[in-house]
Amino acid sequence: MDIRFPNLNLVFPHVGTGIIVFGFEIKFYGMIIAFGFLAGLMIAQHEAKRTGQDPEIYLDYLLTMTIPSIIGARAYYVLFSWDYYKNHLDEIVLTRNGGMAIYGGVLAAIFVLFLFCKVRKYSPRLMADTAVMGLLAGQILGRWGNFFNREAFGGYTDGLFAMQIPVQYFFGDRISDLAASDVLDHLVTVGNQSYIQVHPTFLYEGLWNLGVLLFLLWFRKRKKWDGQMMAVYFIGYGIGRFWIEGLRTDSLYFMGTGIRASQLLALILVLIGVFLMIKNHKKKKI
Repeated sequence: MDIRFPNLNLVFPHVGTGIIVFGFEIKFYGMIIAFGFLAGLMIAQHEAKRTGQDPEIYLDYLLTMTIPSIIGARAYYVLFSWDYYKNHLDEIVLTRNGGMAIYGGVLAAIFVLFLFCKVRKYSPRLMADTAVMGLLAGQILGRWGNFFNREAFGGYTDGLFAMQIPVQYFFGDRISDLAASDVLDHLVTVGNQSYIQVHPTFLYEGLWNLGVLLFLLWFRKRKKWDGQMMAVYFIGYGIGRFWIEGLRTDSLYFMGTGIRASQLLALILVLIGVFLMIKNHKKKKI
C-alpha cells in the first residue's frame, strides 16, 4: 500500500483508499471531490462579493449543478469506454467501481450554468468569470483523489517527480492496461517488492491548474469584458490538458480511433478561447 517518490526522497508507507464507518467504506476520492465542491463555492462567493454580486446565487448554482456534473462525469467515461460497457450494462451505475471523467462534469456544469442563468435572468458570462476560479480550485483538489486511487498516471520516467507503485496493487483489467504500456518493461525492485515507476500526471495537472488559477487571480482586475476569464481558462487549461493527456496510459479514445478524446476536447477549448479573445478584441477596436 506504499507510494514512493524516490527522486524526491519521499515515501508514503501506507496509503489507503478510504475509511470504514459502521462497516461501510467511504472512499477518499469521494471525500476529496466533495471538499473540492465546497472550496470552489467559497472561492466563487468571495469573488462575487468582491465584484458586487450576490454570493448566494453561487450556492444555488452549486446545488443545481452537482448531480448533473456527477452524471456528466460518469456519462463521458461510459461513452468513451462503450466497447466494455455495451456488454456490461448493469455496471454503468456502479460508480464505486471507478470511472469518472472530469471533462464530462465540466461540460455538464457549463450546460447547467447557461440554463440556470436563463431562468434566473443572470449574465452567463459574468457568472462564468466568477465561477471559473472555483472550478479550478475544485479540479486541483480533485486530482488528489487520483493519488489515493493510484490512477491517472503516465508511462515510465526517471524524472524528478517519478512515482513508484507496487505492481501487486494492480490486478485484472488494470494489469492489462499496464501491459499495453511500457511501464512493465521498466520495473524497479526495492527490497523484495517490484514497483512500476511512472509520470504522476495527476500531480502535473494539479500544478498546472494551480498556475492557471494564480494567473487568473492576477488577471481578474485587468479583464476588459465579461467572459474573458472564461476564455483565458479555456486556453490555459486546454493547453495543459492537451500536453499532460499525451503522457497518460489510461486515456479514453474517440469512437474506436487513435485520437485521445480528452486531447481533442482540450484542443476545442483552446480554439474557443482564442476565438473569443480575437472576437472581443476586434469589438473593442471598433
